[in-house]
Amino acid sequence: EVTLVESGGGLVQPGGSLTLSCVSSGFNFSGHVITWVRQPPGKGLEWVSTIYSDDSGYYPDSLKGRFTISRDTIKNTVYLEITDLEPEDTAVYHCELGSGPSANSRGPGTQVTVSS
Repeated sequence: EVTLVESGGGLVQPGGSLTLSCVSSGFNFSGHVITWVRQPPGKGLEWVSTIYSDDSGYYPDSLKGRFTISRDTIKNTVYLEITDLEPEDTAVYHCELGSGPSANSRGPGTQVTVSS
C-alpha cells in the first residue's frame, strides 16, 4: 500500500510564498506521475499540477506562473512551490499518485491559509 504525506502548509500573508512537500515511505517516486490537487473550504477538489516521468510539470492556465512542481529523487520528495499567494489559494493541498480519475493514494493534505 502506497502512503503519501504532505507537509509545509501554514498561515501566510497575501503575496507570500510556500513550498509544500509530498513524501512516501516505501514507494520510489522516481519516474512516476504525481499530482497535486486542492480543496478550498466549501468547494470540490481542484487540479493544481502534475509532474510526469520526464519531470515535466503541467498546470491549469489559471495557475500558471505562480505554481512550480518539482521532484527530488534523492530525497524521494515531490514539491509544490507557490508564490504570490492569494486568499483564493486557501485550501487543503493533497498529493496523489497518478493523475485524473485514475489517481490514487491521496494523502491527508496540508492546510494553506492565505490571510492578512
